[in-house]
Amino acid sequence: MLAGTLLLASGATAGITAWVFAADSTVGVSEGLRTGGLAGASIVALYALWLNDRRRRVEEDRQHVEEQRLSTESRRIVDERFAKAVELLGNGADQVRVGAMHALVGVTNSAPDYTQTVIDVLCAYLRRPFFHAAYAQTGQDPDRSEAAGPGRGRLTEEEAADDRERQVRLTAQRLVRQLLPLRNAGADGPLYHLDLTGAALEYLDLRDRRVGSVLARRATFYGITRLGGTEIPGTAMFTGAVFRGRVELAGTRFGGGLSLLNAEFEGPVEMAGTVVEVFADLRWLEPAAVDLTGLTFGPDVRTRLPGTAVAPVE
Repeated sequence: MLAGTLLLASGATAGITAWVFAADSTVGVSEGLRTGGLAGASIVALYALWLNDRRRRVEEDRQHVEEQRLSTESRRIVDERFAKAVELLGNGADQVRVGAMHALVGVTNSAPDYTQTVIDVLCAYLRRPFFHAAYAQTGQDPDRSEAAGPGRGRLTEEEAADDRERQVRLTAQRLVRQLLPLRNAGADGPLYHLDLTGAALEYLDLRDRRVGSVLARRATFYGITRLGGTEIPGTAMFTGAVFRGRVELAGTRFGGGLSLLNAEFEGPVEMAGTVVEVFADLRWLEPAAVDLTGLTFGPDVRTRLPGTAVAPVE
C-alpha cells in the first residue's frame, strides 16, 4: 500500500505539473512544481489518514477483545466464588456457614444480577427444618426464655448445636434484609422475591423494604415480626402461617393482594395505615388479637372475611 501510494503520488505530481505547463506556458517552473507537489502531497496525506483510521479500528478491536476476555475471566471468578460459598453452607462449623453467607452477599457486589439467586439460596437455608427449645415456651419472647442462652448453666451438646444454628439463621435473615432495596429507593429499581414456605423465622425484620412478593405458606414466626412500612407490589401469601409473637404491619402496602387464610395469631397484630389491593383473604383462625383499625382497601378489592359470602379469592 505504501509503495502504491508513493507511485500514485509521484504520478500525480508529474501529471499535474505537466498539465499546468500545458495549460499556461507563462507559469514558472517553481510554480508548476509546487502545484504538482501539492497534488502528490494530498494523496500521501489521504493515505496517512486512512492508515491512522485503520490503526484506530485495529486498536478498538483489540481493546474490545481484551474487555471481553476480562469480562469472561471476571464472570468465571464470580461463578467460582458463588459455587464455593454455596458448598461451604454445608460445612459443619457454624462460623464457616456464616462466612459463606457473607461471601454470597459479596458476590452480589461484583455481580448484581446474582442478587435474586443469593436471596433464593438464603431462603432455602431458612426453609431447612429447625426448632429451638426456646420456641416451645408459647407466648414468651424467645430471647427471654431460659432455653435461649447459657445463663441457666451448661448446655447439652445438642442444645449448644441448636444455639449455634440459631445464630446462623439469624445471620441469614439479616442478610436477606440487607439485599432488599429500601422502599424509598424508587419504583424503578429491581424487585426481589422471597420464598419462605414452611420456614421457622425468628424476629423477622423487613421494615421499610421493597419486596416483589412473599410466599410464606405454613411458615412459623417467633418473636416480633416487623413488616411495618414494607411495600410488596406482588402477592403476599401467609396461608396457614403461625405467628407466635406480635406482628407489626403498620404502614405496609400489599399491592398484589394478601392472604391470611387459616393463619394463627398468638399475639397482637397492628394494621394502622395498612393498604391492601387486588384481594384480601382475612379468614385467619384466631382473629381475637387482630386490630383492623386503620386497615384500608383499594378500589375493587375482593375480600373474604370470616362468615362472609364473597367469591373465593384465588
